[in-house]
Amino acid sequence: NQGYMVEYSESLENPLWVTYKVTKAKYKSGKRPSGFTSDWRSYQQVKHVDYTGSGYDRGHMAPNYVIASRYGLAAQKETFLMTNISPQKPKLNQKSWQRLEEVIANDFYEWHGDFWVTTGPIFGDNPKSLKNSTVKIPKAFYKILIKPTTPQTPAIALAFIFAQNAKPNASLMEFVTTIDEIERVTGIDFFADLEDDFEDRIESSKTPEAWRLQEVAKRPSRY
Repeated sequence: NQGYMVEYSESLENPLWVTYKVTKAKYKSGKRPSGFTSDWRSYQQVKHVDYTGSGYDRGHMAPNYVIASRYGLAAQKETFLMTNISPQKPKLNQKSWQRLEEVIANDFYEWHGDFWVTTGPIFGDNPKSLKNSTVKIPKAFYKILIKPTTPQTPAIALAFIFAQNAKPNASLMEFVTTIDEIERVTGIDFFADLEDDFEDRIESSKTPEAWRLQEVAKRPSRY
């Protein structure tokens, strides 16, 4: 897509991961589309109505605001493709998850400049499906931030796991984990092309202080 990449699971009917670069905001966020669109590239053709009445929000993995403000209106519309959507409980989507996405878009960019985000769902062994649909329900979600090495600073990473029932107003510090742990629960080998020593250091570290997370960890949600 224009603002993000996605790997999609036809069997789970969910994205496995999306990745996008957070850069300087260049555009005003356009009006949100009135609905979500099936992706012609997907065999399953999950529809907007598959989530209706399910008790779950249509949770963006590549966020509407970040993609819209960095990559423009056409890119924003692509975040409303159902291949970018995963079932999220409303209190997660609208509270703690929203809080982190806002910090990433605004504070972290202001403090750290360009960086990359990879995010997606985590499934149990036998995930249930949405009511009246075959879309599988994740048990949790992860988010990984990577600020690549620059001539001035070494690379830093930050990783989170949010359970579906994450406390809405908990400090974001409570959700910090390691990339190693996300790899364990997803089965995905992130950043496999990095040199082994560098990959091991980045993936085993917890460095929320390097991102100044503690300064914004208790900021209230917008909704």
